[in-house]
Amino acid sequence: MKWRKQALKVEVTADDQLSRVFGALADPTRRQILARLAEGEATVNELAQPFSISMQAISKHLKVLERAGLISRGRSAQWRPSRLEVGPLEDANEWIDRYRETWNEKFERLDLEIQRLKNTTQGDKNDG
Repeated sequence: MKWRKQALKVEVTADDQLSRVFGALADPTRRQILARLAEGEATVNELAQPFSISMQAISKHLKVLERAGLISRGRSAQWRPSRLEVGPLEDANEWIDRYRETWNEKFERLDLEIQRLKNTTQGDKNDG
């Protein structure tokens, strides 16, 4: 049992960046910020405009996104524009795609089995 816990711990550590990405994406405010940054760079003030939350709260959201690698923050004179970083989103998408392929295969097999059962049932009705 002890080995299993250690193996799980290693797995969590290996996916730590992925965990930060999914954790950051779990919040709708952060997803809206990313959607805005998909249009181009923006300052903290520009990102805060559509929200009725404090600048401190926006800054906390930006820190979470930055720790997850989803945004980077530059420095241009007194401005610190934020920009979207797509690499972590691509990594998350690749992780999801692995499971999507598995589930699609399972659904295809299920569809074939359902079709087989329907054909069998229809054959029984025609025989009776």
